[in-house]
Amino acid sequence: MNQRLTPDQLEAFGREMDALRQRIVADLGEDDANYIRGVVKRQQQLEVLGRALFYLPPAWPLAVAALSLSKIIENMEIGHNVMHGQYDWMGDPHLNSRIYDWDNVCPGEQWKYSHNYIHHTFTNILGKDRDIGYGILRMDEDQKWHPYYLGNPVYAVLLMLFFEWGVAMHDLEVENIVKGTRKLEENKALHAGIMRKVRRQALKDYVLFPALTGPFFPLTLAGNATANLVRNIWAFNIIFCGHFPAGAETFSEEECADGPDGKETRGHWYYRQVLGSANISGGPLLHVLSGNLSHQIEHHLFPDLPARRYPQIAPEVREICERYGIDYTTGPLRKQLMSVARKICRLALPDRRTSEAPEPVAQQPLAA
Repeated sequence: MNQRLTPDQLEAFGREMDALRQRIVADLGEDDANYIRGVVKRQQQLEVLGRALFYLPPAWPLAVAALSLSKIIENMEIGHNVMHGQYDWMGDPHLNSRIYDWDNVCPGEQWKYSHNYIHHTFTNILGKDRDIGYGILRMDEDQKWHPYYLGNPVYAVLLMLFFEWGVAMHDLEVENIVKGTRKLEENKALHAGIMRKVRRQALKDYVLFPALTGPFFPLTLAGNATANLVRNIWAFNIIFCGHFPAGAETFSEEECADGPDGKETRGHWYYRQVLGSANISGGPLLHVLSGNLSHQIEHHLFPDLPARRYPQIAPEVREICERYGIDYTTGPLRKQLMSVARKICRLALPDRRTSEAPEPVAQQPLAA
């Protein structure tokens, strides 16, 4: 159970997090640059291998496996992290957040606004962070139940299978258009970018590369579609396990206004990032394939630090949290997956909480 930190404790906690961040920033150098360049090289080799193997029909499973790994690494360890600005300090235009665009139907510029700004600024604040349920799912008890949510498990499976499309459509806020709180005209500025990216991705994966294999066009088309499907399923599960298992908390806007000016203090922002996130324990391969989002807590604390540093600082972050009595949620992938699945199914049903039930600790205002 988390203790409710006093303003002095929150300020001290924030100072420790700032000091940790500054220490890592000062230590960035050639090892970090060599790491990301090595990952890019391996990702490109996997893509070339996968596409070459489509010319050998008996090697189709190997081709799909190589291309799937390539897409996972490109989206998770390269695209996601580069577009967070984790490698801008290198001065490499190929790894610059303002230029890079990933192998995904969601335009990079659009994603950087909805993810880097909205999600990472308002992490797990109900009514502000639209990543809570992606406008489709009920993922928190304080989201008012509606019969629509009986389909929660079905919606989750569909979102998982078509995850890149769900991310691309995220900013359109279709659910708010349905509610009448957003006008269709407000999306016009987004349409051109989305359609341009969709056309480019569809042409590459479903026309150009299959056509290059000539008579093997159908097999290559199926292989590319399968690789995208594998990438979608993996990305969905990693992201949901980092945000929605048991132990990950949500906040109201009121309890985040803890500063004397009615705004959130730096210490509380750090506090919220820890409580609103969860890690996935595992080995180096899991960390690379997840883009080190297996260290979701560290990522939410320091989104612009190279993700390869998260395993290094995780023990120190955990030790600091323990000193302040702040829960540090972590567990193996299977456990986190089961926890998320149970939550999706449980929240599909009407609340069973009674009016006498106490409010969760994370929903109470911090002590003054």
